[in-house]
Amino acid sequence: MAHIIDLPLELLEHILYMLDPLDVSRVAQASRLFRRIVYLTPDYQRFWRGLYLAEPLDDPRDIVTYLGSPRLRAISAELCDIDWQGELQRIIRARTIVRNPHLCRKGEWTEVLRTLLDLATTLPPVPFAESECTSRNVAWVLRLLQDGAFLDIESMTDDQDDQAKSQMLARLHTWVGLTRRDVTRPEARFASRAYVYNLRNFGYQNAFAPLMLDGTMRVDWKCMRALAHAYGMKWIEMEKEEAGDYSDHTMDMDTNNEQYSCPLSLPFCQSVIPPGMNLDMESDWAGVEGLWYVGYSFFDHREFLSKVFTPPHCPPCAQNGPLDTSVFEGDNVPEMHASVTMYFRVIGIEPDPDHPTRPRINYAGEHDSEFSVIGYVKLTPDDQIRWHYVGGNGDQPVWNCDGIGLGGVRSQAGVLGVWSTVFHDSEDPVGPLWMRRQQFIVD
Repeated sequence: MAHIIDLPLELLEHILYMLDPLDVSRVAQASRLFRRIVYLTPDYQRFWRGLYLAEPLDDPRDIVTYLGSPRLRAISAELCDIDWQGELQRIIRARTIVRNPHLCRKGEWTEVLRTLLDLATTLPPVPFAESECTSRNVAWVLRLLQDGAFLDIESMTDDQDDQAKSQMLARLHTWVGLTRRDVTRPEARFASRAYVYNLRNFGYQNAFAPLMLDGTMRVDWKCMRALAHAYGMKWIEMEKEEAGDYSDHTMDMDTNNEQYSCPLSLPFCQSVIPPGMNLDMESDWAGVEGLWYVGYSFFDHREFLSKVFTPPHCPPCAQNGPLDTSVFEGDNVPEMHASVTMYFRVIGIEPDPDHPTRPRINYAGEHDSEFSVIGYVKLTPDDQIRWHYVGGNGDQPVWNCDGIGLGGVRSQAGVLGVWSTVFHDSEDPVGPLWMRRQQFIVD
């Protein structure tokens, strides 16, 4: 009688490649032969490479970091500095924890979050801004996380270690974009609005930017998550109105788990790196020069201030006095939006000793030859891309704008941040800002 173990080794491996990695681990316990194939052969990493590449994931040899550097450099087509077994095992373990968080072992949260962030932030680049999303990692992460259940887990305590995990979770949420829970729970939107329109959350300690208030100038991903939620929901509303859809404001996610057309989401996060470009040798590595769309949301802040703070006239930068967020509730919240297009040009490069291949880029811009800006792009201490500029009429700056690059370098996810005034008076306005380089299509 013929047995499956009598089949040629190549055919047995091919059969195993068709299974889920969890099933492969179970098969390996069924016999010594399968255990030897999966774990004990001298070239077992070759088997795990095939198992990894059979999954709907990007080939690690083709991906780059969000700063545009190859994640690793292949020695040859057959030999690469990759622990294929370890990589796939931690990915499958992260998938298991997302599906059932109660299975998470003590001390495992950090590794799970780091694995999911690696999948979401190290993607294959696309050659042009008009290119479609080609990343298999993007589709895999969205299928796993887009309902929003895992991203809403609030099991962190207030100690320093758990604050770091909370920041990691917020960063992952910001990259993924709006989830089903984000668009169907009005109270979540109220909370995000209450955060981003409150000047108490921005001060000299964080340069009135989405940075930590501890003075480290590291990105505050909880702030970024609130900005992405508030601005993303406003964007979707504008898209519905432009399409003539004036139905109820309640929004449902697509049944096929596809994102809304909001570009502040993972499908827009692949780095745009033209063929032959080496960002390590490129002075304008961030893709500053060009025509940019700049959009910002705002309230009638004087009327808003008279309602939102109790007791009346409590200045928003004060540390006392409760915040009444009821002004953000309901369908008739007077949140407005405006946008301009500006042409940015690079005016100089300054070396950055901490980041030799990513120097500071100084730039200037103008709008209709009237409104002018001056700013810079540089990396933060935690290696995020920070954009800053001040703008106004003539030589008098009025507006202060500060943001963090979303997605990979030069990606169509753009730059998300905060706009305010350069005066930073207690009753000045503040709100979300989003910028994206305009696409140019050449016939």
